[in-house]
Order: sequence, then structure tokens, then C-alpha cells
Amino acid sequence: MNANDPTEEFLKGYELYNDAIFRYCYFQTSNREVALDLTQDTFTKVWEYIAGGKIVENLRAFLYRVAGNLIIDWRRKKKASSLDAMIEDGYDKEISGRREIEESIDSKEVLAIVGALDEKYRDVLVMRYVEDLSIKEIAAATGASENNISVRLHRALEKARSIGAEKYND
Repeated sequence: MNANDPTEEFLKGYELYNDAIFRYCYFQTSNREVALDLTQDTFTKVWEYIAGGKIVENLRAFLYRVAGNLIIDWRRKKKASSLDAMIEDGYDKEISGRREIEESIDSKEVLAIVGALDEKYRDVLVMRYVEDLSIKEIAAATGASENNISVRLHRALEKARSIGAEKYND
């Protein structure tokens, strides 16, 4: 973010990425209020960084990195809710009709499989396939190399397939 007016660029970034950062935080915490707080804290910290005169080359990746660090801090302070608790709390409360129920079951199965993965694998899957970040953006957000992210993503998919096969082919 090396434009002439950092305020304008920041506001534009807020409009573009606020919902995505919220979804990322929500998926990681399973708690709407915590996700809202973390999203607000993410943008506050990024603004303070920019207001301090520092340059951000890739705002999207930087936002994910800050959000990821805040989530880690949150997990250290409080145990994260389980995926089962998120589903029990009504992740899909407003389902009606057979097709929506079937889709809900499929999404619950996917969430259960993804939830069973180690955090490092779960994070890259969410960033890549839920938030649609590129390998380069994920690498920038996590501080890992692009090669490392590609390998981690490949392993995450293999593990997810393996868990799915074990869970649903018995």
C-alpha cells in the first residue's frame, strides 16, 4: 500500500476485505462476537501500522497475517470452541427444504473433516478455498515460503481425503 493517500487506500481495503477477514475469524473461532472483535482489532492494528508511516505492499495478505496473529493470541487466552459446538449452536439454523438439508449435511461433513485437520493444514485450506487467496498471498500472510504453502496445501488435501475416506466409507 504505497499510494499517495494511505487513508483512502486503507478505507478502500476495509470495504474490500472486511467481510472476508470476518469470515476467516469466524471460521477460526466459531464465535460471532469474538470474530467481530478480532476483525475490528485487525483493522485497528493495521491502521496504527500505516499511520505510523510504515508501508504495506500487499494489504490483503497483511490483513490475514494480523488476523492470524490475533487469533493465535485469542486461542492462548481462551480455549477455542469445538467444531461440534459450532454446529450444535446452529451454524445452519435457517434450513428449509430437502435440497438445503442435503447441502447442509454435506457442508457439516466437510466442516467436520476440515475441523479434524491440524491447524496449519486447516488454515491453508480455509485461506485457499474459502477466502480464495493465492499461494503467494497465503505465503505472505503466514510468513512461510510459497513452496512450503504449496506442499502444506497438498498435504492438507491428502489428509482431508484420508479422513473423509475413513469416516464415511466404514
